[in-house]
Amino acid sequence: MMNVTTFAGLDVHARSIKAVALDVVTGEVRSATFGYDACAVAEWIRSIDPGARCVYESGVTGFDLQKKLSSLGVDCVIGAVSKMIKPAADRRRKNDRNDAEFLARMLSVGNIVEVWVPDDECEAARDLARALDDAREDLRRQKQRLSKFLLRHGLVFDERTPSGQRKGNWTGAYWSWISSISFAEKADNDAFAFYVDAVRQAEEDKRRLEKLVADEASRPRWKKRVDSLRCLKGIDVMTAADIVFEAGEFARFRNARSFAAWLGLTPSEHSSGEKVAQGGITKAGNKHLRRVMVEAAWHYLNASPHSKGPAPGQAPDPAARRHASKGVRRLVGRRAALLERGVHKNKANVATARELACWCWAVGSMAEGAR
Repeated sequence: MMNVTTFAGLDVHARSIKAVALDVVTGEVRSATFGYDACAVAEWIRSIDPGARCVYESGVTGFDLQKKLSSLGVDCVIGAVSKMIKPAADRRRKNDRNDAEFLARMLSVGNIVEVWVPDDECEAARDLARALDDAREDLRRQKQRLSKFLLRHGLVFDERTPSGQRKGNWTGAYWSWISSISFAEKADNDAFAFYVDAVRQAEEDKRRLEKLVADEASRPRWKKRVDSLRCLKGIDVMTAADIVFEAGEFARFRNARSFAAWLGLTPSEHSSGEKVAQGGITKAGNKHLRRVMVEAAWHYLNASPHSKGPAPGQAPDPAARRHASKGVRRLVGRRAALLERGVHKNKANVATARELACWCWAVGSMAEGAR
């Protein structure tokens, strides 16, 4: 970094890239516009200074350009857009060139927080887990559409067991009830068949993706970490795979607190002088994993403090398993203590989720070191 004299900022879009190069010795600024072509960008940067560093903002364009430029011998990093503070005066003169020049100047003074870039295998596993999450959301929507279509026609599933307890939706009894429904109008029957087929297809997609995620999680690179995280209550194969794939490498986090902060589970704060004021969680991080952690934390509401037994085929790291047992006892006691203090159950659950994230980091790091 001390020997670099040229810094380039890239304002990247789906079909175009605006590049601005800054020479910190002479103060010269050069700019160019390209299509989405990493080779053209690399050639331009090398023509100015083969040792130049470049940066672009994190966003929907992902890691593709960074990987291509790195393979072409260009030192490129991705800056965390959430950590960039732009002058208020720039809000009224925003354009691609100004944005690219701003990035170049921030990089030249070391004011860029670099985003960790996963390798291709890790990114592929992450994409697969996110596809499963999309499939779950699609299934939820299709079920909602079907149930509300029936509700508009005055049809509500209300079968009960001999003891008088209402049977649940989407069970065998529910689908038997669905198969018995017909409408007087052909158009209604056609719409009804469409909604039923959509639910069936969404269920099939979800099952297929769950198998693919389970197969990916059983690969040697991930298995020990996934199996070790499964020793924590509330975390099954799919949840453990989510955590491991999204984290990529637990060693990239300095400590458990930084991992929880990456999930946005740390309290927000607005303190000054002697005044200390904390609020709700920051929600500034990986929202997918944050939701996964919050859902997993609900298991500790009625869980026992006893350790979780291994499932068939599960082979966790022994030290990580013992540490996970300590975590289960701690989390169960922590949840009970919060409720005894009168903390609202939702707040208590989020607090448990934050501590669960810390235990996941600790267990995952131990398993990672044992590979």
